[in-house]
Amino acid sequence: MRLGDGMVRIGVEERRKRIGRRHRLGPDCRAADPVEAAASLVALHATDPATVHLSVAARVPGSEVAGTERALYDDRTLIRMLGMRRTVFVVPTPFAPVVQAACTDDIAVKQRKLLVKHLTEAGIAADVEAAGQWLRAVEESTATALTLRGSATAQELSADEPRLRSRLSMAEGKAYAAQPYVTSRVLFQLAAEGRIVRGRPLGTWLSGQHQWSPAENWLPDGLGDKLTADEARVTLARAWLSSFGPGTAADLQWWAGWTAGQTKKALAGVEAVAVDLDGQTGYVLPGDEAPADAVEPWVAFLPALDPTPMGWKERDWYLGEHKAKLFDNTGNVGPTVWADGRIIGGWGQPESGEVRFQLLEDVGHETVNLVEAEAARWTTWLAGVRVTPRFRAPLEKHLSQG
Repeated sequence: MRLGDGMVRIGVEERRKRIGRRHRLGPDCRAADPVEAAASLVALHATDPATVHLSVAARVPGSEVAGTERALYDDRTLIRMLGMRRTVFVVPTPFAPVVQAACTDDIAVKQRKLLVKHLTEAGIAADVEAAGQWLRAVEESTATALTLRGSATAQELSADEPRLRSRLSMAEGKAYAAQPYVTSRVLFQLAAEGRIVRGRPLGTWLSGQHQWSPAENWLPDGLGDKLTADEARVTLARAWLSSFGPGTAADLQWWAGWTAGQTKKALAGVEAVAVDLDGQTGYVLPGDEAPADAVEPWVAFLPALDPTPMGWKERDWYLGEHKAKLFDNTGNVGPTVWADGRIIGGWGQPESGEVRFQLLEDVGHETVNLVEAEAARWTTWLAGVRVTPRFRAPLEKHLSQG
């Protein structure tokens, strides 16, 4: 529908239809492999390591953990990296330089200043200048040690570079005061600057601890300065609109972690077309105003922090009134049950391992049957492995009891 002022209106039903098709959740829209699944969402959330595997399994028929691990660690067609909003994502490897220049480089600058400040406060160096020199020396030594090893754990690197065992002094005088080793902060900084990469987990696919490798093992030319920040932000905005459009400027700004000015400039760079989202101004790519093709009825069980529910800041059009039960207090989504582009419930696992669900609205007998079949499929897929989200929502906690 085109409004009188020339702006096309895109309603809620159309937006929900696009989720089924573009996010590879409709039965006739599935992805062929983990790389295609990740690309369809721009990136996969990886703060919780289980999310990567479950997000792929929700979109790739017959997917197994081994296949996603092969793409990550053997073929290296996927890469785990720091990205939007200082969050860890899994990204198709060729797209990593875009994320680096569009988001991560700014994060690295801010985090370096903060770490230098903490080094000074801990007395590791006499002043800011000396702390900066100390940090650069430790970084170079650590990077060299990693190159010589090929891959290494944080513990192995701290044995090679003893200064990594220096302690910071955090929240001194407070009840929650701590003196952590500087190890994780230095490795975080090296990763944020695109010099090292999180490799294989230490343990199962649920483990949050990883080996580290030089970034060149994934990208022979590194994550270097091939794109300007402005160029990269335009490319990232185009990818987001392709996957999540239509969306508002506020949606894109939140998702990318940009300033309002950066967001406005990126939207202008892609020549985004303004559309009416039931009274709000949204944006789509040029030529993307027309309705999407119909999608067969579908349901999906998505994991905590899945990219689909975390793709927009403004969520009422697919979340309804279910936020209190499905999100934690800091805005992290728990496991959700979807039907035809909207959230209808949540799921969890008790100690016995089967997948339990609870619907939060009346969806009709046919949809309930689809949901029950999907729950059974996930119980089989997980094969007794119990996934406890890192950030737990109220409904997931309830379903995991007993």
